[in-house]
Amino acid sequence: MKRKYILLSILLFPLCAMAQQPLGDMTIFSEDGDKFFLVLNGQRQNDVAQTNVRIEDLNQPYYSAKIIFADNTLGEISKNIPIADPSTNAMMDVTYKIKRDNKGKLKIRYFSAIPPEQNYVAPADVYVMHYGAPPPPAATRVTQQTTTTTVGNTVGANVNVNGMNVGVSITDPYANGTVTQTTTTTTTTTGYADDTYYEEEHHRQGKRRGDDCYPMNKSDFEQAKQAIANASFAETMLSTAKGIIASNCLSAEQVVQICNLFSFEESKLDFAKCAYPRTVDRNNYFKVVNAFTFASSKEELNNYISSH
Repeated sequence: MKRKYILLSILLFPLCAMAQQPLGDMTIFSEDGDKFFLVLNGQRQNDVAQTNVRIEDLNQPYYSAKIIFADNTLGEISKNIPIADPSTNAMMDVTYKIKRDNKGKLKIRYFSAIPPEQNYVAPADVYVMHYGAPPPPAATRVTQQTTTTTVGNTVGANVNVNGMNVGVSITDPYANGTVTQTTTTTTTTTGYADDTYYEEEHHRQGKRRGDDCYPMNKSDFEQAKQAIANASFAETMLSTAKGIIASNCLSAEQVVQICNLFSFEESKLDFAKCAYPRTVDRNNYFKVVNAFTFASSKEELNNYISSH
């Protein structure tokens, strides 16, 4: 009997080891913000064009990827992307970026590769899909259009003109009736059927965005911008902005919007530095750098990012 247990353990051990083997992940983002659809091994991953797509739970060492841009004038890109490290065969979390070469042609270029992180939390603006899972349904909006047509009562008469009978139709403007036609139109729109889908999916998985929080929602963020803009002096605007990010997280795009509220480059730079640790998608902080006018400010912010 003991030998049977030992033999069973030997047989099950490889299966357990395979089950515990980490899966790989792939992220592809557009450096210039061109929206695209990602196709892996012939399967489209996103039904809504995105600028940043992450596919998790990949179990193959290589995938055939095709990029189809929402702007069909940009064409398509195809590339075989390795998920496993060729030297160790270990599955990796790889990132590729779509960028333009010196001739302006779009290419997929290697960006980074790290070991897969368990319970990884993707930034707020990244579209996340688990490989093989169906994408969320597109939103369906039903609109009702009512058309009212005014119809007058028409009276016919024969009139004798110089010995000739002429038929005349006269519409009485004071005896109008109305005909109402109702048309129901079903429109499929881009985006999620429910704006809370992404939030609910991440909470279901026990995940949070960013380091410790999500970026501010639209309503709170608009109020925050208004509070900053209402400040009388540049120093007050800056202290108000810093107070807001002390207890809230932002996306890179939100940081750009707040930076644009400042008139002085120095205040804008000070805020951008403070906001960087509280930004959930720091990989997109190049958008903030591009919001500056002077090359010296861009260089100083880049140096700050590199050191942090």
